[in-house]
Amino acid sequence: TLAGGIAHDFNNILGIITVNTELAINDIPEDEQIHENLEEIMKACLRARDMVKQILAFSRKDNARIAPVMITPLVKESVKLFRSSLVDNIKIIQDIHSEKDIVMADPTQIHQVLMNLYNNAAYALRETGGVITVASENIDLLEGQIAQYPGLSPGKYLRLSVSDTGQGIQPDILDRIFEPYFTTKKIGEGTGMGLAIAHGIVKNHGGAIIVESEPGKGSCFTVKL
Repeated sequence: TLAGGIAHDFNNILGIITVNTELAINDIPEDEQIHENLEEIMKACLRARDMVKQILAFSRKDNARIAPVMITPLVKESVKLFRSSLVDNIKIIQDIHSEKDIVMADPTQIHQVLMNLYNNAAYALRETGGVITVASENIDLLEGQIAQYPGLSPGKYLRLSVSDTGQGIQPDILDRIFEPYFTTKKIGEGTGMGLAIAHGIVKNHGGAIIVESEPGKGSCFTVKL
């Protein structure tokens, strides 16, 4: 009920931002830089609108809108959107090797997973700077490999990974990383819900998400769909 109420109120605010951005776009010549900046704001508004719809759907316990989705364009769009918010000492690069990238998924929810993983990686690099790498590849999970992925069956999967060159995650909290409201961030810097939401979405898609990390050697979050 709380999620639905907040989403409804936020949707009203978002509507004001969207309408005024659209009016500003119409008043600015297309060859000016600010026109492009406003278009990026509009794209973000539309994506936020879709996320609000997902929160409202979640509050009503509706099912995700699962359909065949090409993941590579989705990844590229999410990287472009996130890159605009990065500080100068953090770079995000793509390492796409998946020839077959169609999975059964809700594109808005997968975008939400990616953005949460990007934000998590960027936070790890906030002081030192570094590189975030987004990668995808096709893999075959064999019978002897599925033990570490509860709920998965042997077969063909798309593996998405988001890794960073940060300080890594301490072993004593690694098992708690996907718990709701668990966070190592300072008060006001995070809610502890980002990775929990990502975990829930991936599990609802019949996939798996794991984290591998060593102190001083960065972290890698891997999603299998």
